[in-house]
Amino acid sequence: MPKYIFVCGGVISGVGKGVATASIARILEWYGYRTTCLKIDPYVNVDAGTMNPIEHGEVFVLKDGTECDQDMGHYERFLNKELTKENYMTTGSVYLSLIQKERSLYFDGKCVEVVPHVPLEVIEKINRAQKLTKSEIVLIEIGGTVGEYQNLLFLEAVRILKQKFPRDVLLILVSYLPYQGEGMELKTKPTQYAIRTLNSAGLHPDFVLARAIKPLDQIRKEKIAFNCNLNPEDIISAPDEKLIYKIPLNFEKDKLGLKILKKLNLKPRKKKVDNKEKWAKEIEKIERLNKEVKIGIVGKYFKTGDFILSDAYISVIEAIKHASWSLGYKPKIDWLNSEEYEKDKNKLEDLKNYNGIIIPGGFGSRGVEGKILAIQYCRENKIPCLGLCYGLQLMIVEFARNVCGLKNAHTTEVNPKTKYPVIDILEEQKKLLKEKLYGGTMRLGDWECEIKKGTIAYRAYKKTNILERHRHRYEVNPRYHRILQKYGFIFSGISQKGLLVEIGELSQKNHPFFLGTQFHPEFKSKFLHPHPLFMEFIKSAIRLTSN
Repeated sequence: MPKYIFVCGGVISGVGKGVATASIARILEWYGYRTTCLKIDPYVNVDAGTMNPIEHGEVFVLKDGTECDQDMGHYERFLNKELTKENYMTTGSVYLSLIQKERSLYFDGKCVEVVPHVPLEVIEKINRAQKLTKSEIVLIEIGGTVGEYQNLLFLEAVRILKQKFPRDVLLILVSYLPYQGEGMELKTKPTQYAIRTLNSAGLHPDFVLARAIKPLDQIRKEKIAFNCNLNPEDIISAPDEKLIYKIPLNFEKDKLGLKILKKLNLKPRKKKVDNKEKWAKEIEKIERLNKEVKIGIVGKYFKTGDFILSDAYISVIEAIKHASWSLGYKPKIDWLNSEEYEKDKNKLEDLKNYNGIIIPGGFGSRGVEGKILAIQYCRENKIPCLGLCYGLQLMIVEFARNVCGLKNAHTTEVNPKTKYPVIDILEEQKKLLKEKLYGGTMRLGDWECEIKKGTIAYRAYKKTNILERHRHRYEVNPRYHRILQKYGFIFSGISQKGLLVEIGELSQKNHPFFLGTQFHPEFKSKFLHPHPLFMEFIKSAIRLTSN
């Protein structure tokens, strides 16, 4: 019988449920158990592909092309596993699946009701993921907070499972304890209300992960326990932590792994799935780092009102960290708004203050000319520059304009009437876009790529065939391949028998590192397994620090 651990949030969203879920899965693997993680999003969207990154955060892409929540990236990075569509569901996908069953007479004429059929469909999806991954313990994160109306059906699924298999199902609440400043205590009342809300859904948490600005003291643990019918040892301190990969070790200070196993009637195994000591040594090494590499990210998905939302590029940030740490450096990452370069070109001089610049993915016309100006400045001033997806496309636009002499060359995404459409849409997608069918119409997931020997890309991968994840509609226009290569743009990674450009770069004779990818290498970077292209980029940036 597999075991199930549900993780839900109280008080506020964005409380760290995804990292907590990934951390618990990592701990249980240290104790010798095979785990997998699922994310339930309460949105009616069928997937995350049409969600705004500023509102929802990064759209993460799985190897099978599933567009999903950024927490799926946390699961993969912590567990060093590749997940599939079975590990992700939304309210929309659950209803869609249920309606399709009803239309095909799966229910044999019975009335299909919200309860119990929606919760039972959720349980069926969870069981399908467990069987596919052959996991012994399945962790399921429920998005949002327990007080939200749209989460009731998912909580009902937990209640049904917990009632049927009381020794095989656990519920963990991640709740925030506010701190109002010096002289004040961590306030437990919001957590008490969150637990009362859970009680109203027929549930009671087995553990509370107490998120706070500082570690939780024993008095606060006892207060929550007394008011919420819990044992003090089941209140786990979860203080803020800049280094998220340290969180599993923090949880283990309260012996969370052993406590979970005990409640699930399991014992630690001598044969481990993974090594806790190796993880801890890497954390110790990172905390001792004192050399710094400065990386600037030029984009537009940053600001929401007066706040910067770094979640829009969370996989890029983590990939930079993985590579920098592996090479013995602390990354200092700054957000550079491309629209400012459009207003004042003198600000481009600030790019010289960085050891490397990244032009990340994105969509639309806002800030594009600023990105192109930044790319030109990096190329002409030999600043290491890595372009990701849209970043590669704008590298091509800049090179076509300023080196190939194709004045005003552009991507048809921004200028459909450009004289030189060096970036154009996939032909088979044009009809879908005309009919406004945007969901799931891009080149998505793993695609094969052939690497050319003697290039930066080959030096990074050390092999000629790779698989990388994509999320885009537009490509380097084959009509301009010849002229781009004639003027020195090297297509070091290609697919579809040379039709599609996957990696483009300049010769190291002309530039220390000027490389762009049509795919998203950041999606495959893991904590203990940095992505090879990010490693090469950071190596180049480090060389600049010593000059």
